[in-house]
Parts: sequence; C-alpha cells; structure tokens
Amino acid sequence: MKVQLYPWIAAVAVTACAFAGVPGSTSSPLGLLAAAAQDKDSFTAMPLDSGFGRMDLSDPAIPPEQIIQRMAAKESEFQDALDHYTYRRTARVQVLDDDNKTLGEYYEVDDVIFDSSGKRTERVVFAPASTLAEAGILMTPSDLQDIQHGYPFVLTKEEFPAYDIKYVGRQKVDEIDCYVFDVSPKTIEKKRRYLDGRIWVDATDLQIVVTNGRIVPDDTRKDHEDLHPPFMTWRQQIDGHYWFPIYTKGDGYLHFSGGYGYMAQDVHIRDTIKYSDYKRFGSTSKVFYGDQEVTNPGQPQNQQPETPPKK
Repeated sequence: MKVQLYPWIAAVAVTACAFAGVPGSTSSPLGLLAAAAQDKDSFTAMPLDSGFGRMDLSDPAIPPEQIIQRMAAKESEFQDALDHYTYRRTARVQVLDDDNKTLGEYYEVDDVIFDSSGKRTERVVFAPASTLAEAGILMTPSDLQDIQHGYPFVLTKEEFPAYDIKYVGRQKVDEIDCYVFDVSPKTIEKKRRYLDGRIWVDATDLQIVVTNGRIVPDDTRKDHEDLHPPFMTWRQQIDGHYWFPIYTKGDGYLHFSGGYGYMAQDVHIRDTIKYSDYKRFGSTSKVFYGDQEVTNPGQPQNQQPETPPKK
C-alpha cells in the first residue's frame, strides 16, 4: 500500500503498525507506534479471534521435523488439487477513520477459471472504480500479489526449505486439534513475497487450517514505501479431503513517519477477502488425496457478486 502522491507533497515514509499481539502479549498500540519508528520493522500478530483454546507447550509425540515433512507433503497435494478448481474471490480493501467509517475503498469480484486452452486465468466479474485515492492511498502490485497468492498461503514441499519453521505447541481452533508453528523466511529474495507469522495445522489431516501473520518484505525506503497490514486466513474442508481458504481478514495501522513537507499520521487499513463457489474443473481432470482419487468435490455455491453497501 502506498501513499497517494500530489505534485506539491513529498513522498511519505511508511512503516507498518499492527494490532496487539497474541494472547498473553504485553504489546500496546502506543508501544507498537514506538516500535514502528525503529530502524528494524518488527512483526506483531493480530489478536486471535474467539475459538482458540489454551496452548499446550509440551513436546509432541511425533518429532516436529516429521510433522513438518508430512505437513509439507499434504500441502503439496492440496496445491495440486487447488490447481484443478475454479472459485470466486471477492476482495475489499478499506481505509477507515477513527469511528471505523469508510474513507476510501477498493472492491473487486474475480472468478479464477480456466480458458479454452485449459490455462488458468482470472475474469473480472465486478469492479467499481476504486476510491482509495480519495483517502490518500494507492494499491500496489504487491498488494494484488498478496490478495492473489499471499493470503491463501500454502506451504508446499518446494516452499518449506525457504522458511525457518519453529514448533510452538498444540492448540484447539474451535474443536480442531492443531499443531502450531511459527514461520519466517530464512532470506528475502528479490521480487518474492513470504509469510512472517504463525500457522495452525490440523493434527489429523496435517493441513493448514489457519494462517496469521504478515506478507513480507515491506519497502521502507524513503520515496518508495510500500507497506501491508497483518492478516488472518481461515480454511474449511470443501471436498471432504482438503482444507480450502474461505475467508481472510487483514487489519492494521500504517504509520506515516513524516518528513519534508508532510506530517506524521496513522492510516487504518482493513482487507476482507472471501473465497467461494469452489468447483473441480473439467470432467476429465483427476484430483488425488494420496493414492485415492477425489470424487466428491462438493456442491458449488453459485454465489452472486456481493454489492458494496451504499454509502
């Protein structure tokens, strides 16, 4: 997310300031603002929603390394399955005032489909003109990349060597018993985006059911700043085998640190992404769960585009 620049205003330096941390954290909004002014931009998770149980910090019965290996294999299977599905993505990005009223909004409904040659593509279903610029904010390519690929995070066998993965404990998400891992990139490669945060992995299916964190890196160079709020993504079993993303909420404050020709300010950003109408593509395509072919992809929801509320 970038600041809307005007000819008479210099570029604004941005650092990200997230909500308070996970339960038990002593972080506060004032403390986070102070941390944002430091040279090193720190990560702070969003508060967890209701439904998260007590964290069991004891060692698991299975070595964490084995859990990670099995989880990555299952995530690779899921990615292959997802590549055979069409679905609808409804994305809303808002700039909010102190009363949580909308100052500007980006809204777009896209169908992720296959073209006549079988190539995966996206079709815009509904996209009213963005009003984010009226609130002084612009979407960037990295924002769109996060919406398309970052928020529905999948940790495959090919991806997990790029991450430091630390076992945290076991915790229930609603009634689902989960292994919990902290995930952060080992190094940052140019033009790549990474998760810096936490994942909850179903202890039975060994698939990610919740992702909480931030997509990095942020660009904090003066005159080039591009910042992104923390987010949380929930998955749900769609076909009886795999956990598909169904909802993402990103919420946080971007802290404009001030400089020549402009004042310091905080901007409240909220992202809401819904994933619906999952449907396996083509009568000849096959999706496998281990050695078993998935034959029940679930019923499509045939959901119509959500119309933004009238102002």
